[in-house]
Amino acid sequence: MVDLFDRAQEAEERDRKRALKAALRQGQRIGPSALVCSECGEPIPEARRIASPGCTRCITCERAQEDKQRR
Repeated sequence: MVDLFDRAQEAEERDRKRALKAALRQGQRIGPSALVCSECGEPIPEARRIASPGCTRCITCERAQEDKQRR
């Protein structure tokens, strides 16, 4: 017999999979953020790591990379 908790867990899993697929389609990184920038080696502030999951660069280096890609 399927109970309320089983149905809630199944719904949560469906929603999580749907959200992950949507994030991947939009090109968002998924996973833990780096603690230090892969470009300059400076610590990445916690606020950035939370706001941009999976980030590997500090905001300064990320902006420089995005500017470079636009040119």
